[in-house]
Amino acid sequence: MQCLKHLPTGSKWTAVKLQSLRTTGCPLTGAGTVTLAGIPCLQSSESPVIAMIRNVSVTRFGRPEFLQCGQCLVHHCKSLSTSSGQDPIEQHRRRLRDWFSHVPNEEMRFGSYSIKNWRVDPVIVESSPEENRELTAKLGVYSHIEPKQSQIIKVDQVFTTACDESPVKNVLLYGMVGTGKNAMVNKLVLDWCDGKLSQFDIILPFSCVDLASQNQPTSLNKLITRKYAQLKSIVPQIGLGKQGNVLFIFTDLEQLRLDFRLSKTELCNDPNEPLPPNSMLVNLLRKYLLPDVNILVTTRPSAVDSIPPMYVGRYVRTCGFTDVEQQYLFFKNRLNISGYDQANENLMNMLYRNLQRQSQITSDCFLPSYCWIICATLHFLHFTTANTPIQTLTSLYTSFLRLNFGGQILDASYQQDISIVRFVAKTVGKLAYEGIEKRKTLFSEEDLQRCFELDTKAEEELNQLTAFQIDVLGFFMSPIAQFNSDPLLRFTIPAMQEYVAALYIVLGEKKSVLEKVGMVVSDTIGKASEDVTAILAIVSKLVPFRILTLVRLVNIFPRMFKKISAKSKKGIANTMVFEMFKQDDEFNSDVLEQINVSILGEEVEVSSTAGGERAGTQCFELFPIFMAGLLAQNNRLLLEQLGCTIKNITVREIANNLKKNLSNVTGKQLPSSEFMDLLFFLYELQNDAFAGEICKSFQSLNLSQVQMTPLKCFVITSIMNTSSHPIEEINLSLCNLNGDCLKILQTLLIRCRDLNLQFNNLGLGAWQEVSNLLMDPHCAVQNLWLCDNALSEAAVNCIGPAIAHNRSITQLSLLNTSLGDKGVKMLTPYIRDNAHLRDINLASNHISEHTAMDLVEMIKTHPTLERVHLYLNEISDRGKQNLQVLSREQDGVTVLASITDESNISAYWSLILKNISQNTANRDKELVADYLTLFQNELTFSRGQTRNLWKKLKLLRVENGIETLLKQIKQEN
Repeated sequence: MQCLKHLPTGSKWTAVKLQSLRTTGCPLTGAGTVTLAGIPCLQSSESPVIAMIRNVSVTRFGRPEFLQCGQCLVHHCKSLSTSSGQDPIEQHRRRLRDWFSHVPNEEMRFGSYSIKNWRVDPVIVESSPEENRELTAKLGVYSHIEPKQSQIIKVDQVFTTACDESPVKNVLLYGMVGTGKNAMVNKLVLDWCDGKLSQFDIILPFSCVDLASQNQPTSLNKLITRKYAQLKSIVPQIGLGKQGNVLFIFTDLEQLRLDFRLSKTELCNDPNEPLPPNSMLVNLLRKYLLPDVNILVTTRPSAVDSIPPMYVGRYVRTCGFTDVEQQYLFFKNRLNISGYDQANENLMNMLYRNLQRQSQITSDCFLPSYCWIICATLHFLHFTTANTPIQTLTSLYTSFLRLNFGGQILDASYQQDISIVRFVAKTVGKLAYEGIEKRKTLFSEEDLQRCFELDTKAEEELNQLTAFQIDVLGFFMSPIAQFNSDPLLRFTIPAMQEYVAALYIVLGEKKSVLEKVGMVVSDTIGKASEDVTAILAIVSKLVPFRILTLVRLVNIFPRMFKKISAKSKKGIANTMVFEMFKQDDEFNSDVLEQINVSILGEEVEVSSTAGGERAGTQCFELFPIFMAGLLAQNNRLLLEQLGCTIKNITVREIANNLKKNLSNVTGKQLPSSEFMDLLFFLYELQNDAFAGEICKSFQSLNLSQVQMTPLKCFVITSIMNTSSHPIEEINLSLCNLNGDCLKILQTLLIRCRDLNLQFNNLGLGAWQEVSNLLMDPHCAVQNLWLCDNALSEAAVNCIGPAIAHNRSITQLSLLNTSLGDKGVKMLTPYIRDNAHLRDINLASNHISEHTAMDLVEMIKTHPTLERVHLYLNEISDRGKQNLQVLSREQDGVTVLASITDESNISAYWSLILKNISQNTANRDKELVADYLTLFQNELTFSRGQTRNLWKKLKLLRVENGIETLLKQIKQEN
């Protein structure tokens, strides 16, 4: 009997004739047996065979139509592809590859993201339920235990054992949130899609979160068809014969409640019979339904024991990244930004050194998820450009929670659907906030019990808390071993303490007893008042209205509760302002610098002894900034997906109260680092109208000594541009500015009157941006300080034409810019062509006497110049006298050849000396010594010129101060 591909419609095949196909060979695969409607399948030397039948049973469908002989899955797909032009399995591979290679929105911030070049596989090891219980024994927190080398296995070895006679069918993969379960599943699926996992003919992934959301029972075949429509033609084959080539993957098992008791879950071996999702999975794991398929189940530690050990062939645990090299490889791949330069390489070296120190970041990064947030933070801090869409820090942390938790609920069996993130805010957030109040980063078991309110919980709630502590708490907190005492807990990443504390406050979880009772009573009375109002509408036609006013008192309590809740919102605003402007935080670096230091391990620089005394104190300066960020519209939308709703009316009331408080504070002169924090606070709020109202009061910006980055410049510009008011002064001295920073700041600098850019070591790119600023026809800068920035020949050629072209600047300071005679000669024609300059400072530039005289000769014909500063240059005492004489001869032009010329210059002696002493650390010691010697010579010359005894004594006192400073510099060398 030949192998039949088609049976004519209407043919009457009996069961006997179908049985006769058992001993018939198949021309596609060779000798063997054929399976139809459950008859044992054909065995092939190539692979196990799954019978393919378009209609499973003659009796079921009434007539034998389009039946095919038994053949292997691969051969059947080939026959389908020749007839339809598409191979279902190849089409399935392609769609799975697209699905599992999908780039989430959160990944788009990484410029070189690629599923192939960044993936670093987490370590997985053989495990057991006993090891799981050992890991969760201390404080209910899942601790990290270094795996033994003999236990480590590869992803493609999960279903293979040393004994091939007993292959593994059911594998349970478990691990705490963030250890890499999803990464392992992704690798397994993508390897199969790329043909690297040949042990399976087909892989079918399912999410238990999706299965738990299904209200109606469904059959296994229908479930497959609905999720993978491309497999519709071969789905019946999966339910027949030996399916050794099929792998089912079920992720997030904790979202389903499984019950293996026969009295609760009946047996079923028919893939076409509708079943609840949990019953279907139980029968698959029992091997009663599709006994030959492989099953991989992923779950969190608390649900490991939900499957009896007799139904698990192997336990596998994800361990994350167990060594520094894995962690560094992750960072290196993810931060491999196009256009990699020396600065980026230095950044990676600093990060690697910090990892090698076995510092806090090293222990934190055993969680791949935490590697992600650290990597994303570094990208946020260091790879911001003027053309890159900028995220906020709060949105980065909110996205981090969405990636790890999505909209998952705490317990699928609980009556109320409480999202995990909301529960985190209520419990962990409370613990975090109390820690911030007490300046505390370490927490004991008693702290946990108090914040979780264990003494007031019912049995079911305690079970939930236990699962939460095992599965989720360890994601946020990790234990620190203490000698001779119980272990303490800390937040794995310090910023996470401030984020969840902010979430706790903004979501209104911090409630007084009156508020807690009031909310319940208000809801109850509110519902009752609706019924009362309906009755009153009828009764009012018969009863005098005066009587009904007494009944309407039922609405009084809801109104009272609204007032209470309004006070709560005012309290949130007060908390934000109080935490933002603490007096003891004035000497800290700005928060962006603090974040950078915490990752790269640099030493925190302080600007005074007061700051040095409290260097070890926890600041928690991110806390108010996160509160502001959580009120932003985009973050509220993300939080809505996570089950945390912040209403518009709440945001409006908080913003109104916040505006009143900020108006009182911002009128004061803030330290530069704290002012930077305020701008970042307003940026995180993402409310241009609100920021514009606050910025109107900023007439000057003092950001001196804030280490500028493109990110900080972007924040400053975006906030200050919410208001178009003119700015009197911007102080950007000692800010480490470069070309990118000045380019981003351009729209802000252009409307400033006084601009201070001294001590920035400007490079050629930065000088080009200064040139662009001066060339702009809308430039409003009148006084420009470029002191202590070296002007090379190329820089003079860059900025010179801009000086000649500019029509706004009246005072230009080029003090100590290393011009020399050559630079001054190059610059002189440009100064001559500028018809608006009134004051130019060329002091301390190694200018010779001859060049100085030539410059003064040029000034004779200049239409607007009134004063030229030439002190602290290489001019002899006789030359200074000649310049003074020449200055007196010129009508209206003053040449200041000595530091003490004119009384108004003398008033700044102490300031000049203070500037030198404060910035000694930022300059070459030998150059500083030469500078001070010149200064001392100027004072000696002036002391000899004056006849005023009081002035002589004053000059002598300053000379002695310089002498002391010179001795200190020599001792340091």
